[in-house]
Amino acid sequence: MDVEETGKLESLDPDMLQLQEVSPFSLKSSPYVAEELFSQWLSLPDTSRLVKSLLADAKAGVPFSALENSTNTNALSINPLPSLFPAGSTPPLSPRSSPGSPRTMKQRTSPSSLGSPLKLVRDPVREIIPQFYFKNGRPPPNEMKEHFLFQVDNRFHGHLDGLQLLEFKSFTKEICKLPSFFSTALFRKIDVSFTGTITRDQFIDYWIRSNMLAMDLPTQIYTILKQPHRTYLVQDDFKPILRELLSSHPGLEFLHSTPEFQERYAETVIHRIFYYMNRSGNGRLTLRELKRGNLIDAMLHVDEEEDINKVLRYFSYEHFYVIYCKFWELDTDHDFFIDRENLIKYGNHSLTYRIVDRIFSQVPRKFSSKVEGKMNYEDFVHFILAEEDKSSEPSLEYWFRCIDLDGNGVLTSNEMLFFYEEQLHRMECMAQEPVLFEDILCQLVDMIGPENDGYITLRDVKSSKLSGNVFNILFNLNKFIAFETRDPFLIRQEREDPNMTEWDRFAHREYIRLSMEEDGEDMSNASGDVWEESLEAPF
Repeated sequence: MDVEETGKLESLDPDMLQLQEVSPFSLKSSPYVAEELFSQWLSLPDTSRLVKSLLADAKAGVPFSALENSTNTNALSINPLPSLFPAGSTPPLSPRSSPGSPRTMKQRTSPSSLGSPLKLVRDPVREIIPQFYFKNGRPPPNEMKEHFLFQVDNRFHGHLDGLQLLEFKSFTKEICKLPSFFSTALFRKIDVSFTGTITRDQFIDYWIRSNMLAMDLPTQIYTILKQPHRTYLVQDDFKPILRELLSSHPGLEFLHSTPEFQERYAETVIHRIFYYMNRSGNGRLTLRELKRGNLIDAMLHVDEEEDINKVLRYFSYEHFYVIYCKFWELDTDHDFFIDRENLIKYGNHSLTYRIVDRIFSQVPRKFSSKVEGKMNYEDFVHFILAEEDKSSEPSLEYWFRCIDLDGNGVLTSNEMLFFYEEQLHRMECMAQEPVLFEDILCQLVDMIGPENDGYITLRDVKSSKLSGNVFNILFNLNKFIAFETRDPFLIRQEREDPNMTEWDRFAHREYIRLSMEEDGEDMSNASGDVWEESLEAPF
């Protein structure tokens, strides 16, 4: 009987027990209820026999996990879940589920019958997320790093005391892949103690640990040039590399005897860089602006090209010569400042008074000059680049702000008429056949092709290839007439080299003219010297 009961108890399905449920919340809020239930459970006879059996097995050394396989009949005959309800008061069990019922299907697919897959939930698999943010950029691959270190070791072999500045020049170009005229700037960045030498460990500490190896070339140049406390470049940051360029480039050796022109050349190059690259016009060149421009390509070009005049972007000495001579011609008192009366003479009086007044009102660009009513050399560089190359975006923005009298971002017919009136008057004074504004306005609209016929936006101006001619019509009489007559010489020049900009063609023409004038003066002076010598010789 005991065995049969035991067998029934072993096969008893716990899901069939109809015990009253007590919520955990009620137990937490009323702990005395749990204590009362536990006391009642301990007072049951079956519970007493179970506890004694467990104690006996523990004394005999039977493991607790082997309890259900124990041969102790007392333990097997005990109901593992002694009822809290007295005999006769237990609620009736629900009817047995028929085969194929949802209850049976639930039992067949229970977690216990499937090898307890809940262990996957209890022990979740940890997925390792690779590092995706690096303060100094993603580190280089190991193969690249090892190859670079091999090259560095070869260059420092035999130089246990380190490399000096002259030896470091070729190292900068061949190992670091930088323009050679960056050697001094890079040397100063590493040799912070001013010892005059750089050891292998010092270079590795700067180049590898600062992650310079993984940076692209613009970022490397930006990092070397900028000051540690800044997030941008200023004009003074470019002076060290231009000093080295002037001292080492074969195309600039002739300037060694004239240091004042070396300084002017460096200033001109820097002003040209900031004119084209610093689109915000705040004098702070950002990394993004540096990457968007063509300065890096120009630096690499000038490092390889011995003829400095073939590097048309920024570094051409002929371009500097033209800019400086143009400024010197207008600066009649040579105080290095230009006023309104000086600028009105530019280009054989080609500009109108109204556009010159707009320039000196500092609408297109705030002057860097501190003298009231005068522009300095930097201001003139921006002006001449904007005037002679109206195909570039900086120039279009410069002149658009001049014509936009109310500063609302659009050009209206009244604003264009304001500037064209003076052009019309000048044509009449020169006995030129005047062109009425109504006819000119239709021509301007056709040339720009604005989205809205009532006004012209800066976007319209930038999207048209004829925008430069529009500005010439409004305030530059000489270029307006040249456009109307379609000078065949200029058209042929454009076809011969379409890659040259308007500024490149202008600078080339002016350099030839200025050099011929200088040669003519030299010849006249030389002939005068010969004549004087011939007169004095007999005596």
